[in-house]
Amino acid sequence: MDFYTLVKERFSVRKFKEQAVEKEKVDRILEAGRVAPTAKNLQPFHVYVLKSEEALKKIRELTPATFQAPVVMLLCEEAEKAWVNPFDGFNSASMDLAIMTSHMMLQAQELGLGTTWVCWFDTAKVKEAFEIPDGLQPRVLLPIGYPAEDVEPGPMHPFRKELSDYVTEL
Repeated sequence: MDFYTLVKERFSVRKFKEQAVEKEKVDRILEAGRVAPTAKNLQPFHVYVLKSEEALKKIRELTPATFQAPVVMLLCEEAEKAWVNPFDGFNSASMDLAIMTSHMMLQAQELGLGTTWVCWFDTAKVKEAFEIPDGLQPRVLLPIGYPAEDVEPGPMHPFRKELSDYVTEL
């Protein structure tokens, strides 16, 4: 599948089959995140792969937004290890994490898996539940699995601004 088709067909999946995700596919998604570009290649993040019964039960008790996916990746940023712009103090940790997350989502799509980007959770409770060390901040949950047969894009999915609404050529 060419890149444009991949990004155009990808949508947020909020209903998954009970089917397990193969280790090779999980590893490939993690590798796609690992090779994602980051500011100065500092890679200021850590990924927790939640797939055991215990870990999934714990995250599902903290948010309904895992949609019963068989794998949930918990993506954390490490702001202290990120590049900081010397001109305005901008810390790249969240931007770097967003790039990594996008790579992982697109890799999942290519592998026939569905994902959705989730930020709807209490970060303090997640940090405590998974004993995430100081310096790491949970930012994204990435439920991953095989889309249910009847899953469809959300009603707002097809609506996009026109390029003229946000592009200025100088």
